[in-house]
Amino acid sequence: MGIFDRISRLLRANVNDLLDNAEDPEKMLDQLIRDMNEEIRRARSQVAAMIAQEKELAADKAEADRLSAEWQRRAELAVDQGRDDLAREALRRKRDSEETARVYGEQLVTQQQSVGRLKAQLQELQTKFDRMQSQRDTLIARSHRAHAQQQISETLSNLPQTDTAGEFERFERRVRSTEARAAATAEVGALGLDDDFAALERDAGLDDELAALKSRLGGASAGSQQGASTPPASTGGQ
Repeated sequence: MGIFDRISRLLRANVNDLLDNAEDPEKMLDQLIRDMNEEIRRARSQVAAMIAQEKELAADKAEADRLSAEWQRRAELAVDQGRDDLAREALRRKRDSEETARVYGEQLVTQQQSVGRLKAQLQELQTKFDRMQSQRDTLIARSHRAHAQQQISETLSNLPQTDTAGEFERFERRVRSTEARAAATAEVGALGLDDDFAALERDAGLDDELAALKSRLGGASAGSQQGASTPPASTGGQ
């Protein structure tokens, strides 16, 4: 059972920690898989030896049972022949064979139970080993990510302890203030242009109105002057 204890301890080891602490996770994991495969190979050899012992015990018990039946037959033959002395000896050997068969039977039951447990443990180990092999690439990728995250964390922890967020907010406020002042200046400039254009429009209206007034007044003045210069018509009969 010692080999199974070694394999169990190996499987119970924290693989992730081993990979995190290894300089080359891929080589570390490959070596671990090779070691486990070798341990399982040895375990299979031990289980095979236990199965061989089981078969030997089964054969020994079968032989003892055969001898017991054979001595029973000889005892009956001796009785038929009137040879009580031979019958008594045959019965004695039959009893010895039965006792031997009983001992072999108990040992066989114990051996079968042990072999059953060893087979179950070996199957469990093989299943875990197969799962580890199938997860090899995933474990290596996880190890690489863990190292990268650790390096990032160490880099961030070594940065100067400044209120970066506060500085960013203050810079953002300055930008917003500058943008507001620029917008206000543009708005004020636009208002000035609007006033100039409005004044021009008002002036243009006044000029039109003045021209119209001059035109009316000019026409009225010309008419009055023409009437003053024309002599009155003479009346007939005077």
